[in-house]
Amino acid sequence: MTKLLLPLALAVLYAFLMLRFSVWRTGKVLDENSQPLTDPAITRLAQRMAAAMDLPEIRVHVYEVEPINGLAAPDGRIFLTRGFLNRKARGEVTAEELASVIAHELGHVAQGHIRRRMIDFTGQNAVFVMLSAFLNRFLPIIGIWIANLLSTALMARLSRRDEFEADAYASALLIKAGIGTAPQKSLFRKLDALTQTRAEGIPAWLLSHPRVEERIAAIEANEARWLHA
Repeated sequence: MTKLLLPLALAVLYAFLMLRFSVWRTGKVLDENSQPLTDPAITRLAQRMAAAMDLPEIRVHVYEVEPINGLAAPDGRIFLTRGFLNRKARGEVTAEELASVIAHELGHVAQGHIRRRMIDFTGQNAVFVMLSAFLNRFLPIIGIWIANLLSTALMARLSRRDEFEADAYASALLIKAGIGTAPQKSLFRKLDALTQTRAEGIPAWLLSHPRVEERIAAIEANEARWLHA
């Protein structure tokens, strides 16, 4: 038992230290490569959402990278990438659709997903170590591969849960702010083409984000429930 607990403790400690370094590094990179959002169409919508939340403002920053993404930093700041704003300038996405990204990232912050993902990552490492030690007794060589697959599937499931929760928070906020969920759903329909990624052939239980049709169905189910509550 002691032989198992020692590598488990070391794995948890290693994961914790790596996470602390990652948080520090992420903050440093964002500070060095971002600036406040000044797009008036988006900032007006952000102000409407702030009013709906009884906040003086929602500060959004632009992360100067080309990939299409929105993110919430470990310190709670919200970022849109320059790539997203470039797509808006070309008419490929709207200000309302980018407002839905901001609302989604606010959902991650409000529901503590960033901290929870840090804990989940540490847990994933612990699960991997325990499964590897157990499976290697019966399945040498491939035991580590199976353990990695199972721990990855666990993290993917937890990530999909967080995405659904952030979507629901964003929907509620967009409705309260008078923006509605139409931009949220229309952006989801565009995402595969915008990011040039496809999930075909990947088992659903290994995906870190739910499939688009599942996300839209969940949004519409929430709307129907709220409207008839």
